[in-house]
Amino acid sequence: MTYQNFINGKWIKSISSKSVANTNPANTDDVIGEVILSTRDEARAAVDAASDAFRGWRATPAPTRGRIVAKAARLFEDNKEELAQILTREEGKTIAESRGELQRSINVADFCAGESRRLTGETIPSELPLNFAYTIKQPLGVVACVTPWNFPVAIPVWKIAPALVAGNTVVFKPATLTPATAVRIVEIFEEAGIPPGVLNLIIGSGSEAGDEIINHRAVKAISFTGSNGVGIRLYEQASRRGAKVQCEMGGKNPVVILEDADMDLAVESTAQGAFGSSGQRCTATSRAVVVDEIADEFVTRITKRAESMRLGPGVDPQTEMGPSVDESQFNTVLRYIDIGREDGATLACGGSRATGDGFDKGYFVHPTVFDHVTPDMRIAREEIFGPVLSVLRVKNFDEAMQVANDCEYGLSSSIFTNDAARIFRFVDDIETGMTHINSPTTGGEAHIPFGGTKGTGIGDREQGSTALDFYTELKVVYVDYTGRKREGNLY
Repeated sequence: MTYQNFINGKWIKSISSKSVANTNPANTDDVIGEVILSTRDEARAAVDAASDAFRGWRATPAPTRGRIVAKAARLFEDNKEELAQILTREEGKTIAESRGELQRSINVADFCAGESRRLTGETIPSELPLNFAYTIKQPLGVVACVTPWNFPVAIPVWKIAPALVAGNTVVFKPATLTPATAVRIVEIFEEAGIPPGVLNLIIGSGSEAGDEIINHRAVKAISFTGSNGVGIRLYEQASRRGAKVQCEMGGKNPVVILEDADMDLAVESTAQGAFGSSGQRCTATSRAVVVDEIADEFVTRITKRAESMRLGPGVDPQTEMGPSVDESQFNTVLRYIDIGREDGATLACGGSRATGDGFDKGYFVHPTVFDHVTPDMRIAREEIFGPVLSVLRVKNFDEAMQVANDCEYGLSSSIFTNDAARIFRFVDDIETGMTHINSPTTGGEAHIPFGGTKGTGIGDREQGSTALDFYTELKVVYVDYTGRKREGNLY
């Protein structure tokens, strides 16, 4: 299969001579399709189509726009299993994780469709007689949605749906590792009745197609999810020309485990957070900050749980952890494991590629736990994006807070304790945009805002009550119905 672009309501094969294979990371013999890397001219054509379609889409009543998104949600529901199978084959996560991602996507589309009837402003009392002031929310224009491979359905949906509901037109550039899911997303919106030019798909490299899109003068806003390095460069480029930018980037998420924690719950939740989706989540648990009193027990039990995890292809319903997404990410994980050893951390389990039993043709890494990690070690500071957990031992709660906050990222966190006072101190002082009490660092809901602080996030939060903030601009309207000339206007 050769994946096509979708420009101005038509599926068009790229004329580029550059291509890469779309390969199943659980079995590299399984070549799913050919990814042709679109040219700059093709990317420019997609932006031009979106620009031409904007005025008509903006004039479409918001509830009508919402009905199209609501129909897309029903179509995602009808095709949930098919999409989950595509996602698992293409990205590698377990079928249960893929089904969960599809349900999250459906929930997001449902929520955003409802927001089309709540695209409200506010009335504001004027200090002047016979004057009326109010605000309205208006669309920005052409929006670029640049998305990663680790949640190749949910993240595009939670960008595209609010952008469309708000009245923007969209150019969608997915990761080249997950083109099949991107194509199905757009096919579903097409079937739901999206007009030509309102949603456009360009499959290509960030350095060429992506660069052309984010630097195009007609693109008024860019919503990006991905690595810090790419996100910061994108922000620097786009902000220079005054475009609005939203970036959700890396995480190095801590779980703090205190001496009164429910150990069974803490261990299982940490394992889910660290090893679920092969650690390839921005909200993955990568640091366990554990008080000395219970550290030995925790390490023993988390090691046992890691060693018990069943690795394999995601299509097997018994599989608990699938492969890394591709050879590059696989090698990155192995390199960080070597760095952990070199820096003096104690390898408690894992630390190598899984071999034999069908693993040799896939990018499988054993769940890995490092103990006696210190805050200055690279595995405690840099995002690995793999199934690697660092255990940092601390004396008490105060030191735990210091260590947990000693990080450039600020996405998610969690704490395990039954002490109400320390729970609320943790909530007050932890430097993350999201935090969990007695549950994993991962997870979120469609109607609740998502995003981080510090080096993790730039711009407005995504989803929930904040979903449309980034995709709209506020206009203030003053109505003077005195019929007289105003004297002494201050501004």
